[in-house]
Amino acid sequence: MSSSAAVSPKAGKYEAAIESLGITLPPSVMPAANYVPYVVSQNMVFVSGTLPMKDGKPTDIGKLGKEITLEQGQQTAKLCAINILGHLKAACGGDLDRVKRVVRMGIFVASAEGFTDQPKVANGASDLMVAIFGEAGKHARFAVGVAELPFGVAVEVDATFEIA
Repeated sequence: MSSSAAVSPKAGKYEAAIESLGITLPPSVMPAANYVPYVVSQNMVFVSGTLPMKDGKPTDIGKLGKEITLEQGQQTAKLCAINILGHLKAACGGDLDRVKRVVRMGIFVASAEGFTDQPKVANGASDLMVAIFGEAGKHARFAVGVAELPFGVAVEVDATFEIA
């Protein structure tokens, strides 16, 4: 789908922005471990650490600076952010226009020794949030290198949102 693709007439402004980017949000799926994908508390949505899953399987196995390039890592972070948006949509009862702002994102990057471009990897997720939510997508964030992540994936992302 190109950026000039038709947008569903009933889509809200944020859903329309997502569709215009050619992105289809995945459904929010319960994790296999003892936690929930998100928690809504008052006007905040806390999305658990989210992996680069596609069709129910982890993708992008390896470490940045070894098996995974910087560009691949950015795409991996973007995929994590897309999966986060699927959880956020469920948390908002299907209405992403309830989102007031992206508050904070945490990006964990499985890094080979000497790899120090974690902030550049994190931009894959951050840039997507700004592309969709505009000014409301600008957020606080951290990006850290870690030795290992679940299933050997290269990136894991969590996020906090303010909603109406």
